[in-house]
This record gives sequence, C-alpha cells and structure tokens, in this order.
Amino acid sequence: MKKIVFTFLILSLLLTFCAPAEKEEAVDPMMAKAEENYTLLCSSCHGEQMQAFVDRRWKHGKGAEELYKSISEGYTDAGMPGWAASLPEEDIKGLVSYIEKGIVEVDKYGFEAESLQSDTIVSEALTFRLDTVASGFYIPWGMAVLPNGEFLVTERSGPMYRVDKEGNKTLIENLPTVRNRDQDGMHEVVLHPDFDNNQLIYLSYANLKVESGDSLTTTMVTRYKLEGNTLTEPLQILEALPYTAAQYHFGSMMTFDQEGYLYVTVGDRGARDINPQNLSLAAGSVHRFNDDGSIPEDNPFVGVDTAVASIYSYGHRNPQGIAVHPETGEIWTHEHGPRGGDELNRIQAGKNYGWPVISYGINYDGTIFTSDLEKEGMEQPVHYWVPSIAPSGLAFVTSDKYGDWKGHALVGSLRFKYLNLCRMEGNKVVDEEMLMKNIGRLRNVEQGPDGYIYICVARPGYVFRLVPIEMEM
Repeated sequence: MKKIVFTFLILSLLLTFCAPAEKEEAVDPMMAKAEENYTLLCSSCHGEQMQAFVDRRWKHGKGAEELYKSISEGYTDAGMPGWAASLPEEDIKGLVSYIEKGIVEVDKYGFEAESLQSDTIVSEALTFRLDTVASGFYIPWGMAVLPNGEFLVTERSGPMYRVDKEGNKTLIENLPTVRNRDQDGMHEVVLHPDFDNNQLIYLSYANLKVESGDSLTTTMVTRYKLEGNTLTEPLQILEALPYTAAQYHFGSMMTFDQEGYLYVTVGDRGARDINPQNLSLAAGSVHRFNDDGSIPEDNPFVGVDTAVASIYSYGHRNPQGIAVHPETGEIWTHEHGPRGGDELNRIQAGKNYGWPVISYGINYDGTIFTSDLEKEGMEQPVHYWVPSIAPSGLAFVTSDKYGDWKGHALVGSLRFKYLNLCRMEGNKVVDEEMLMKNIGRLRNVEQGPDGYIYICVARPGYVFRLVPIEMEM
C-alpha cells in the first residue's frame, strides 16, 4: 500500500512540474503587421505615436469605410498618397483596424456628460464629496493654504485674494502689474517654509516691459512680506531673460524642497529651437535658489561662464506642475507636450530632458518636428500621456485621510477636465484613474497642512476641498 501511495505522489509531482507553462497572450498577426506597416510607411509623416496621430478632427471621417478610402485612394492635394496599388487589400484593412484601435483609446476621454453630475464622487477606493471653499473666480491659477486655514488665491487676470473660512474674499494690495492676455498674468503663489515666523510669500507672474512701443514679457518671481492684506518688502528672485513678445509657455510653478531650496519652472516661451537646449538663456529650464534669491553653491552649472547659474535642469517645454516626492525628497515636474507627449519627470541636477530633440508628440498641425523618442544624454520621462491631457498642478498624497491614495500622485487635466490619480510603485506609474470627470478645467491641486486635498477649477472658478465621506462625523 505504501508503495502505491509513494508511486502516486511521484507521478503527481512529475505531472505538476512537467505541466506546460501558461501560454502568453497570443499576438494578433494582422495587428502586428499593421503596426509594422504604420511604422515603415506612415510614421515619417504622422509620427510614431498612433494616439497622437488620431487625436484630431477627421476631415474625411473616421469610420472604417472612410479610413479605408483615405488609405487606399489618398488625398493628393493634401499630400496624402494612395496605397491601393502598392499595398494588399488585407494590409490596408489591417491599417484601418490599427487606426480604429487608436481612436478608441483617444475617445475614452470624450466624456458624455457636459458637467459633473454630483458633488459626491465614488472612486475605485474612496467615496468623497466636494466642499466649496470659495467661488466667484474666473481663472484661479495658484493657491496656498495659510496656517490658520485661510487661503491665498491668484487670478490669472492679476488680482490675488485672501479667502477666509467662510469663503469671503479680500483683495491683496500692492501686487505687481501684469498683462492679462493669453497665458500672460498672475500665476503661482507659495509660502516660505517658515511663513509662521517671517510672513514671506513668493509670487510668479508674467512681468510686462515696454521697449520701443513693443509689449514684452517674461517669467518673474518676487518675494514679498504679507502684512495683513498688503504686500511689502519686494525682493526679486528671478527675471527669466530674455523678454519676448510671446504670450505663452511661462512655466511659473514653484516649490520648496525639504532642505529649503526654492525651485521654479520656466517654459520655453515659444522659442522651441532656441531656448530649451541653450544654457545661456533662462527659458526651458527648472531653476534652483536659496530663499533670498542667491544661488546655491552646488547648483550644477555654477562656475560655467556660458550658463545661467540658477539652472538646475534643462530641455523642458512648459512645466505646469512641480512637487517634492515625500519619500525621496526629489523634485518632480510634469510639462505640456505639443500634440501628444505630455511628460512626468523626475528632476535631477544638470540633466537634459530632451525638448525638442526628443519627444513623444507631434506638431499641432500634424507634422513631425522630430523622429527621435530617445537619445543618449537625454532623460526619458517617468510617464507620458498620448493624447495630451494638458496636465496642470501636481501633488503627492501623504495624508492618512485618503486611504489607498496615500503615496500616489494627483495631476489635474485642463483639456479633459478631470483629476488624474497616478498610482505609483517606486518611480513608476503603474495605473491611472480618472476622478471627477467633467469637473471643469482643473488648474491646480494641493495638499494643505490640514491633510485635505484642495483643487481649483477655472471658467467658472472655484476652490474645492475633497472630503472623504467615510471620515465625516
């Protein structure tokens, strides 16, 4: 009997260890061939990122029949050749399926509702409600939570308000003059790490200068003392030379790291092929300062005659979010790409982040400005979005109030009007969840000293507090 049992066990073990491994997911040969054909035949004009290509208005339709006709017959007046004579019909059908797959991925952002349908939101791991902190804004841009629970909120058009706990707004006096046009205006506000004792705040804005009748702007950062509702003792921290007539890509986001250094983002100011790869110019870079505007001695380009000493990293397009990683203390930013190619980056001293030499995006008109996705000596993003979500505001959740959200990142979407939860494992984004679909143009997200998450939404403008319902008494 023992021999029979032993033999049975041996056979069982052999069957277990010799069992075939689980099969990998089968690759669709037609789709693989279509992807190969797209790369070989189409990407030189339409870019390698399918979802950037399909993120467009379809002049000739995006149904299967219309796509088949476009590929097979072409539109020579628009520079699109016909492929019927050189591609087998099955290959054209494969390309149609491949493009349709990309369209589905882009269309998932086309939320049906015109506005958020309820102030109670059920997410995968948390149910919360929106508590209105303040309203009556148009385009609120920056916000800072004061230690007493009040807020400072900037409007892009120029004013900044103190908002009390009842939502009443008081205009702050002695603000710098800004021009309210396109992306010009008042931008970010941050508190000094020792604000309780020194009452110092930092404002970033598009500074206006008139030369020979021309109105020129650049990113400016000034430190002030907040005395009551008046700004005093201005101290210039950054004047991002040169000035230009361009009215966009200011960057202007700021944060202090755990050691008390101030970081400021400056966009490329629309001079894509001039500024971001030029260390002698301030645009297209992340800058690092001491709290009084002096330059830290260990900045990577200190002592380099041809470099702006405050530059910490370069090769950026338009960083519109910046935050300190709570575990590593590193600076993280995200930035707007062109059509596709928004990036989330881990900022390291002296590194080149590639814009515009490498990019996962294409020009807004659908043309290609670079075919390179990577290059030696240039950093890859931690994560990128194709299609572009127009990221705005960045915060890491460290509060215990939000359960499973703790340790993950929150990013606002201006374009698709939602809050994006980026689930992190180390330095990787492993999953994403769209929260509050159609909340509006989500301009900024912050975690306050009280542990609550706050967002500001534009057009019309609100500041909301995210209140977990499970935590309410």
